[in-house]
Amino acid sequence: MTARLFSELGLSPETLKAIARLGFEQASPIQAEAIPVLMGGSDVVGQSQTGSGKTAAFAIPALERLDPNVRGVQVLILCPTRELAIQVSEEVHKLAFFKQSIRALPIYGGQSYERQFAGLRAGPQVVIGTPGRLMDHLNRGTLRLDEVRMVILDEADEMLNMGFREDIEFILKRVPTTRQTVLFSATVPRPIEEMIRLYTRDPRRIRIEAKALTVPTVEQVYFEIDRRWKTEALFRLIELHDVKLGIVFCNTQRMVDDLTEHLNAAGYSTDAIHGGMAQAARDRVMGRFRKGGLELLVATDVAARGIDVDNIEVVINYDMPYDAEDYVHRIGRTGRAGRSGLALSFVSGREFFAIQNIERYTRQRIRRGQVPSHGEIEEARLNQQIQKVRDVLAAGNYRHYDHLIESLLEEGIESLELLNALFHQLTRNPDAEGTGGQDRRKSTSPGEPPTKVRPAAGGPTPTAPKTKPAPAAKPARPERPERPAKPTLAAIRPTNLIPSSVPSVQPREEKVVRAPQPPETPEIPTAPTPRVDVVPQATEASEPPMAPKTAAAPENESTPVEEVSEEHAVQPRKAKGPDDPDFVGPQTRLWISAGEENGIDIPDIVALIQGETGLPAEIIGRVDIRERHTFVEVATEHAAGIVAKLKRAPLAGIRLKAKVA
Repeated sequence: MTARLFSELGLSPETLKAIARLGFEQASPIQAEAIPVLMGGSDVVGQSQTGSGKTAAFAIPALERLDPNVRGVQVLILCPTRELAIQVSEEVHKLAFFKQSIRALPIYGGQSYERQFAGLRAGPQVVIGTPGRLMDHLNRGTLRLDEVRMVILDEADEMLNMGFREDIEFILKRVPTTRQTVLFSATVPRPIEEMIRLYTRDPRRIRIEAKALTVPTVEQVYFEIDRRWKTEALFRLIELHDVKLGIVFCNTQRMVDDLTEHLNAAGYSTDAIHGGMAQAARDRVMGRFRKGGLELLVATDVAARGIDVDNIEVVINYDMPYDAEDYVHRIGRTGRAGRSGLALSFVSGREFFAIQNIERYTRQRIRRGQVPSHGEIEEARLNQQIQKVRDVLAAGNYRHYDHLIESLLEEGIESLELLNALFHQLTRNPDAEGTGGQDRRKSTSPGEPPTKVRPAAGGPTPTAPKTKPAPAAKPARPERPERPAKPTLAAIRPTNLIPSSVPSVQPREEKVVRAPQPPETPEIPTAPTPRVDVVPQATEASEPPMAPKTAAAPENESTPVEEVSEEHAVQPRKAKGPDDPDFVGPQTRLWISAGEENGIDIPDIVALIQGETGLPAEIIGRVDIRERHTFVEVATEHAAGIVAKLKRAPLAGIRLKAKVA
């Protein structure tokens, strides 16, 4: 079927503006067929698979045909479940964004009656509801259908399967017979045919079928995941498969732009292409992609039709397409010229049914996958490095470092330990050669001191091997407290921060900055540190107990009530002694419920603590601003008081929460 633009369907400027705001470029097959017929006032029986864009197909003409000056229900939409009713209501609100006088109200079971009574008294023109709750309001007399001009049955076959036939007939008998009746269903069994015969007048039948196409050389996997964690899962899958050239498909221009921004911020070489861009800009992006200047291209279906690149490794459906034919066209971008390809799809909510429809039409099974964990990603990176070493050995065109290896072996280093150290350097140092499998995000090692950089592999050859006098060049190190071992990636990001279906992931970019401090402040790792006995050093500065100690709890006699326990205290940043003017006592790490997305920076945190507590800036240590929260280290003796002051304190337009991390 020939694609049609929404501007060709005779819609009002307000509706076209709302569609453009959502980023849609052209009508889906069911929308292109149904909208003109519904705008003409005919009854319609639409048969199309779930996820094909049916909601907009009936919502757009419904909004176009109602009278915004009439305060009464003019459009009634019946849905089988409250989840679908909410989803349809959200879509209607988006499409009516520029029609300010139009009200839409969802009505479903489980919601407060008082809220629904108030909503109905406000005079909505569109009501979206489940049959049971609608029938309840009709019996109570709180819902009147005298002004209804259009009745829409969404997912009619599902409503009948759920036993709503009598409820639907009860409602239809109370709607004016002059109304327009619209029925959308994935299948049309005999009970649906009977309802069509009884409650419609000479309906137009619209049936959209996808062609049965297959892509045998492409491995297909889908991931059932909540919408909120799609971006996190995308980062993990890119790292797992070490993607060098791939396409990510989204359904709207807005989503393409947003996702491109996220990927670029995370350190991936990415660009966008969609119908809203000038042709010159699209040609420039495609030129870079064909030449390998981009790792990822984020695109809509319309813009991606001209993509003809043979070596695309993976296609990712960030948003599921409207029908199986679009799906086949998308994944056909990979696996060309006899090569194997990979297609990954994210599925949430009712999109799961789209997978079943695609399997039916392509006659292929789509394997269900699990979002990889941190351990699986690390294992995949190691395997990638090992394969690269094998490739270098097979090619034989590598530089020899025999004299370096022999000098290290002569020092008594075991060959196995030497290889372990080399692999550790290869996989941990982002500046080393051959680290293509390394995490390409900007923040590869949060908490690692940026000044401590080892020489890159293959760099300048040292003039002499290590000798015993070398440690003499570091006289100041014995005076500092020993720094705890650097935590692993899994320790830095606990896995309980997001649902188990999508393990927690490394942030796109760790914004680690410091408040003004003496230059020798050592790095404090973000993971829990080993218990350090620092209480005796701060005995003179400790405050007296706030409450008397009782015999029932003798183990607490040495700790004041306001003092934070040892497990939350970290090593002092300077340990020269209390008499030294630069002495900084033990530090405690606090968690604050504001981060990058709130637009805060280091001066905001420092000013907040000083303003709320009156304490000097010197008691504030390292500040680590994350995306949605912040960690800040403060003097342990003041930690409890700072937490109490920061709770409910205003910052960036929100009321803060604070606690000991």
